[in-house]
Amino acid sequence: MHCVRNVTEDLYWVGANDHRLALFENIHPIPRGVSYNAYLLLDEQTVLFDTIDWSECRQLLENVQFLLNGRDLDVLVINHMEPDHGASIEEILLRWPKVKIISTPKSFMLMRQFGFHVDGHELLEVQEGDQVTFGKHTVTFINAPMVHWPEAMVTFDLTNGALFSADAFGSFIALDGKLFNDEVQFDRDWIDEARRYYTNIVGKYGPHVQKLLGKAAGILDQIKYICPLHGPVWRSDFGYLIDKYQHWSSYEPEDKAVMIAYASMYGNTEAAAQALAAKLAERGVTNTVLYDVSNTHVSYLISETFRVSHVVLASVTYNLGIYPVMKNYLEDMKALNLHNRTFALVENGSWACRSGDLMQKFLDEELKCMTVLNERLSLSSALREDQDDELNALADAITDDLKNN
Repeated sequence: MHCVRNVTEDLYWVGANDHRLALFENIHPIPRGVSYNAYLLLDEQTVLFDTIDWSECRQLLENVQFLLNGRDLDVLVINHMEPDHGASIEEILLRWPKVKIISTPKSFMLMRQFGFHVDGHELLEVQEGDQVTFGKHTVTFINAPMVHWPEAMVTFDLTNGALFSADAFGSFIALDGKLFNDEVQFDRDWIDEARRYYTNIVGKYGPHVQKLLGKAAGILDQIKYICPLHGPVWRSDFGYLIDKYQHWSSYEPEDKAVMIAYASMYGNTEAAAQALAAKLAERGVTNTVLYDVSNTHVSYLISETFRVSHVVLASVTYNLGIYPVMKNYLEDMKALNLHNRTFALVENGSWACRSGDLMQKFLDEELKCMTVLNERLSLSSALREDQDDELNALADAITDDLKNN
């Protein structure tokens, strides 16, 4: 059974929703599912913009066949070749063997690497600024390398103002019937998953996203729809979306807020983290969140670290090192190029308290543009009653820095 939505005039969403996949890219939990978006244009020529993951290929084929209603598929435009979008290409080629494929040179290289039999079809390699007309619709192509694969491009329809943005402006969460941003309460229900999607999938490539945003700024007054490969289609409130991407891609915090991430073996470091949170609340700092790094998937930790301005790392010492899950969290910060944050440290150790020095060294030597407050809380197995002054000093330092920066 087909399941399609009209985007505008003769443009349709022909994608699918996936609630069966547990881990996106086999690493990121998606408890609320994910959508794979593809779009079909019915002009003098019929044009399919991207395909979807192999797991939902049947739905894509039913959708396309329904809308074509006996017509041939004339053109396939591939903006991004990652398998959650490109895996169904071969099935499209088998069913519509006369289809012409438009993409970038690197994308065609990847198609061949994946074993797709594209060379028996008409191929058009496009470069930045090239234009193609399908009838009344004319599109132009914009290179978007490393957003977040090197072959990526975006396509802009000069006729209807639709920007096919590949993985830019995407989000986790299945659409489940609601296609447009104004059909959901995005800032309440979607923003956290949009941030988690961006920071963990694209986050490392902020400078490349900044370049794409610069290109988009030149046509912003012409864009009427932003059609990403995951998540809702945007037809309003572009300023909100662009502002979020400006913050994320420039590594600037969204909120003046404190995240306390703790690694605790027997509950004593956790108790110190809770005591610190209470001290902060007494000082009026209530925009705080606490996470147990052992029980929280690192993708959520990274998303929150991109959001907040201040991070407290509270870690037990383990085998004379940083607790492994805390070390993994730090390594992910490095891998995703996070910078421009302020940190405070809480360390714990029963027979050797080394985690604070090691976390400080990692922040200083492995990450960029990080500030570490001078005040540090050191625990010997557990927080003692006579350390209340030290706890207050740390809370004061965080509060003062929040107010003054």
